[in-house]
Amino acid sequence: MDTIKLYDQDAYQTSFSAVVQSCEELSRKNGTVYQVLLDQTLFFPEEGGQSADTGILGDVNVLDVQIKGGIITHTLDKPLSVGASVTGKVDWQHRFFNMQQHTGEHIFSGLVHKYFGFDNVGFHLSDQVVTMDFSGPLSDEQVEKIEWAVNECIAANLPVEVSFPDKAELADMEYRSKIEIDGQVRIVSIPGYDVCACCAPHVHRTGEIGLLKVMNVSKYKAGVRVSILCGFRALKDYRMKQKNVVSISNSLSAKQDTIADAVGKLKEECGRLKMELGAAKMKLMTVKIQEIPLDQENVCLFEEDVDADIMRFTVNELVKNHCGYCAVFVGNDSDGYHYIIGSTDKDAREMGKLLREQFQAKGGGKPEMIQGSLTGTAASIAQLF
Repeated sequence: MDTIKLYDQDAYQTSFSAVVQSCEELSRKNGTVYQVLLDQTLFFPEEGGQSADTGILGDVNVLDVQIKGGIITHTLDKPLSVGASVTGKVDWQHRFFNMQQHTGEHIFSGLVHKYFGFDNVGFHLSDQVVTMDFSGPLSDEQVEKIEWAVNECIAANLPVEVSFPDKAELADMEYRSKIEIDGQVRIVSIPGYDVCACCAPHVHRTGEIGLLKVMNVSKYKAGVRVSILCGFRALKDYRMKQKNVVSISNSLSAKQDTIADAVGKLKEECGRLKMELGAAKMKLMTVKIQEIPLDQENVCLFEEDVDADIMRFTVNELVKNHCGYCAVFVGNDSDGYHYIIGSTDKDAREMGKLLREQFQAKGGGKPEMIQGSLTGTAASIAQLF
């Protein structure tokens, strides 16, 4: 028989009693777990894009909850005796936070459909973020309009109604649904904002959501993906960001409302200094190249910190005046080296082969130039050259 879903009867109930129907031991990579079936449960399973409830059965941790064909399976870290009566307790904070997110999502998706006619074609609710995928594009201004309207709905503290209409009632009802549903349909309604088929627990009134904040908007297929947070999770995110803002403000000696401009100026300054440093390193490499006797073959230079462009420039300059292999190695003996090797009269790949044999080097290229990385000492590499 299908598991009785106590969370449909009262989403605010946190403890219940049930009888253990079965307990199956399973071996997994991270250890042994036990899959338990109960005659009834308050634990909402992972379903409809929402993460499962957490909590305990007796004194055993509930690791996961899944549903298939009306049967709800609880994955535990310890076994339970078949036929025993067991008390379950749902982690209320996790449940309520999910209820805040999911109800907020309903209002947002309902308004998108009402104002712009787009469907919610994808939904994911984890412990960190809520994402909604819509079938058409939304501008930043449109998203802000929806966000404001959602929070007006929250402030109005409207009732969130749950019903189980029969087939005749359902046929006359306009409601949103991402999938075709067989059997009894559960309808969640927020008057004036949304009517949607949904299996998850929700708050009783919109005021309990607290607030909704859009976190990110990005293109997704032919439409858009919107990320949101509601209630206490939004508050936690705000606290984290506020701490970062205060820290950046103090570091830059800038007011909080001007740190974006201050960071922009700092970025420009860093870019200018980076260009000046690059030019200085290029001049230094030019001096080092000029100091090498023109009749020297197999030139090998070691540097601690130059970029790939300077390495390539140096090798190209060296091969103009030197026979054999010309190379630049950048790094140190502890962390290893990146290299570029060139030649006009030899096959640089032959030197790459020697480096692989002696230093397990990685990389490759063409006869005139190769590049890669290896671990070894500058003295042993220079000796090879």
